[in-house]
Amino acid sequence: MPPFFPSLSSHQSLTTIPQFRFPTIPIMGSDQKFFTKPRFLCLHGFRTSAAILKKQVGKWPLSVLDQLDLHFLDAPFPAEGKSDVEGIFDPPYFEWFQFSPEFTEYRNFDECLSFIENYMIKHGPFDGFLGFSQGAILSAALPGFQAKGIALTKVPKIKFVIIVSGAKFRSESVAEKAYSTPIGCPSLHFLGEEDFLMPHGKKLLESYIEPTIITHPKGHTIPRLDDKALEVMESFIHRISKILNENEE
Repeated sequence: MPPFFPSLSSHQSLTTIPQFRFPTIPIMGSDQKFFTKPRFLCLHGFRTSAAILKKQVGKWPLSVLDQLDLHFLDAPFPAEGKSDVEGIFDPPYFEWFQFSPEFTEYRNFDECLSFIENYMIKHGPFDGFLGFSQGAILSAALPGFQAKGIALTKVPKIKFVIIVSGAKFRSESVAEKAYSTPIGCPSLHFLGEEDFLMPHGKKLLESYIEPTIITHPKGHTIPRLDDKALEVMESFIHRISKILNENEE
């Protein structure tokens, strides 16, 4: 049985996260009015790194990347075991928290949530999360935790999430805090036809109100975007950008 969070399979250098807020882009047909880009904190997969996630997301076309302000964060804990990318990508590797084989018990979980919140306080504000695998499971649960006052109580409300190869927490107590109330923030979910987490990703959709979905033929990875996926993603970005900028007017 494969590990619950397989690693990514590409590499790059991590860029320094800037301290200023709100890069902007000109909107065609609006007399060069500048709109704020949605600002996402990006959470990588199990025993990988921010640098690896940045490389994988970098496969997306500039028509997508130029419309998003993406910031990549290393998880707080060094990998406690072998990474699937050892020998392919340079260490160090990180993990957000540790878990039992059944994924029903977690260690260092509260510390992980505090780490993310402290980073957001220092480097935010952020409009949403983009996550892959373990980072996607976290990202998908954080709006629910925030709404229940469990986490992220000192930062602005999470407005959007992009979930790649996500799933739900299996602990009943954690799931109750994360998903008992339908999550209404706009969400984009990537589901891979060959991904072993596909059934869990579909189950996660039930916790979101009107989720946007992109399916792809690959496995547990961040896929390239074909024409149909690109159209869906650009439509999603246009939607959340409109929401963000209308709220700031």
